[in-house]
Order: sequence, then C-alpha cells, then structure tokens
Amino acid sequence: MSTESLLTRREFTLETALAILSGVTITISGCGSDSPTAPTPTLNPGDKQGSISANHGHSAVIRAAEINAANVVSLDIRGNADHPHTVSLTQAEVMSIGANTRVSKASSTDDGHDHTVTFN
Repeated sequence: MSTESLLTRREFTLETALAILSGVTITISGCGSDSPTAPTPTLNPGDKQGSISANHGHSAVIRAAEINAANVVSLDIRGNADHPHTVSLTQAEVMSIGANTRVSKASSTDDGHDHTVTFN
C-alpha cells in the first residue's frame, strides 16, 4: 500500500472532529423582529451559524477552530442590530457544544434586554 494516500494522525483527528461537529445548531432567542435582518456570514467547513428567533439583526457564529480548541469563547452577536450583545461560553460549554449537547446561555444585557442563546 502506498503511504502517499494515507492520512496522518492529525489529519484523521481533524477530519473526524469536523464530521462529528457538523450537526451542531445554534439558536438565539430574544428581542422583537421589526429591525434589520441578520447578515449572512461566510462559513467555512465546521463553522456553526446560529438560528435566531425573534431576530432583529443579530447573528452568531462559532468558528470550527473555536470549537476544536475547546477554550473559553466570547461571541459578539451584534450582526446588523443597532446594539451589541456578547455570549460568554466556558470551556466545558464549548466542549458540550462540540459533543452535540444542548447548552443555553443568557447574553449580556444591552439596550435594556438580553437574549437566550441555545446551542444544540
């Protein structure tokens, strides 16, 4: 067998992780729906875009590198909204999201409200 067609251990691990993580979904709920629409970000393989209910321009994306690194993550979900929100995830929560376990978090309170962000 030719070694040219074999994957390295690192390549195999990365491909396996990306295949496992391809089913992660992100949902954000909160504010009213009478504001700007959310932008459509450019997604790379393994990136996860949030599904946002009652959206008024917010957008959430966890990049594959953030999921694979499994460190603390602070997401800026401003998108096209006229105010910011952040969602802070612990290392354990990022690992849970990577394992397709549902995680819900409250965003920062800005402009008099917050959002519940659900990853599943």
